[in-house]
Amino acid sequence: MNYSGLILGAGAFLCIGLFHPLVIKAEYYFGIKSWWAFLIVGLLSAAGSLFVDNVYVSIFLGIFAFSAIWGVGEVLHQEKRVLKGWFPENPKRHDYYEHKRREMTEKDILE
Repeated sequence: MNYSGLILGAGAFLCIGLFHPLVIKAEYYFGIKSWWAFLIVGLLSAAGSLFVDNVYVSIFLGIFAFSAIWGVGEVLHQEKRVLKGWFPENPKRHDYYEHKRREMTEKDILE
């Protein structure tokens, strides 16, 4: 039996499961300026996947890299979800959110 697909599938599932709450927490504590951290982690992981000899570790690093890079866009979308009231806002950044809400157009709300 070949367990490679199951092992890598589980790794992809774990990466997605890891980045979902990371995006939420990053936006909550740091706002959208945290996007660059996801980009750097993604790029470093992608570079690392090129230089690792073990095929499975290389594939996992590639999955991790693209999950992190996907997080860049998700941080930006997370702010919109917070502004819509779908997720809690950080009370320390209430003024920021209020300013952003005033700038929002009806099109932004519908997206």
